[in-house]
Amino acid sequence: MKPSMMRLAHGAWRALPRGLRRNALSGVAARLAARPGAAPPLSEGIVVAGDIGGENGLAASARILHEALSAQGLAAEKIPLGLPGVTPKFRGALPETAALLAVVNAPILPAALLRLPRDFLLRRRIIGMWAWELPVVPRSWHHGANFVHEVWTPSPFTAGALEAAAPGRVRVVPYPLAAVALPVAGTRADFGLPEKKLVVLTALNLASSMARKNPLGAIAAFNAAFGARRDFLLLLKISGFEAYPRDLNQIRAAIGNAPNIRLITATLPEARLNGLIAASDIVLSLHRAEGFGLIPATAMLLGRPVVATGWSGNLAFMTEQNSALVGYRLVPAMDDRGVYQIPGARWAEPDIADAAWHLRLLAEESSARAALGAAGQADARRLLGAEPLLAALAANGVQRCAAAASELVA
Repeated sequence: MKPSMMRLAHGAWRALPRGLRRNALSGVAARLAARPGAAPPLSEGIVVAGDIGGENGLAASARILHEALSAQGLAAEKIPLGLPGVTPKFRGALPETAALLAVVNAPILPAALLRLPRDFLLRRRIIGMWAWELPVVPRSWHHGANFVHEVWTPSPFTAGALEAAAPGRVRVVPYPLAAVALPVAGTRADFGLPEKKLVVLTALNLASSMARKNPLGAIAAFNAAFGARRDFLLLLKISGFEAYPRDLNQIRAAIGNAPNIRLITATLPEARLNGLIAASDIVLSLHRAEGFGLIPATAMLLGRPVVATGWSGNLAFMTEQNSALVGYRLVPAMDDRGVYQIPGARWAEPDIADAAWHLRLLAEESSARAALGAAGQADARRLLGAEPLLAALAANGVQRCAAAASELVA
């Protein structure tokens, strides 16, 4: 197709409503892609597939899962899997006896599988690792359920939603963050942070929906707690902003001329992002919905106290004893991008006054910050280990790879 025709076709595609585009993509791909056969009773190792090199939460979870599996001698390989233009096409060969863990959400999975050889799914156990942020899933998620033998998801909250798409085949497998290395690089001085100020950090990717992540709520809560006091500093670490300049402009407008709010848009590798979390005094997440919450979980493992909305997937590891849970009311999910605008769907509207109260309490009492950080760290280490992952693998008949097992013995 000529470039001019491609631009015209792309423009027409983008003009369609987002929901219609998603349903069309997943529906057509589901009719074209080859479906897996019967699952073998045993598999030798497991291949992790997804946006391995990406900078989003799903990509990070794929890397975490592969590292945890490798440490147990269960990872056969990791491969890119996703849409053209997002992930490269896999052109290698894989062991026929390995299972496949597709860290690719259900609406994308059929189209992603079309990029693999048609016989790839034959005689192979296929498991989908899916994350979603509302109590109900869109229709497009039901298509992907036909291409997996089992669905894993990181929280009971998400499992409840996915059960409608894959009844009887959903298993809760929290991300094994405590079972992998947590690299930390950078100090306050490296990030240009003053030693004597109390630092509150909010970190998010705008590609994950600004309405859902709610940085404007974090700004409002910080302002309500501390006003323009210069002995407090709010850090807003924003990524994925290039495609969403309007969102970034709204954030800048909300910050205004505040002398105690700093916006960071520089790309940080994983170790540096963890270093920024460790250099902060409090981590704040006033999300409206989470499937899991990698940033709060990481903060807890690093011993940082977390103030977060007390609703959705983060309750898989957050309690009133190990976190400062913010009150909320459930409201219709309103998302100008249309991703979460599902009939009947509701999400949390966090109580800004309650969030400000928690921030002030932790700011005034260093001992309270230390105690909450220690409680969160202990619970995160206990709840986010490798045990649920290993149990899920055993239930699916996934055994160690012969080569990896010999290396572990050696």
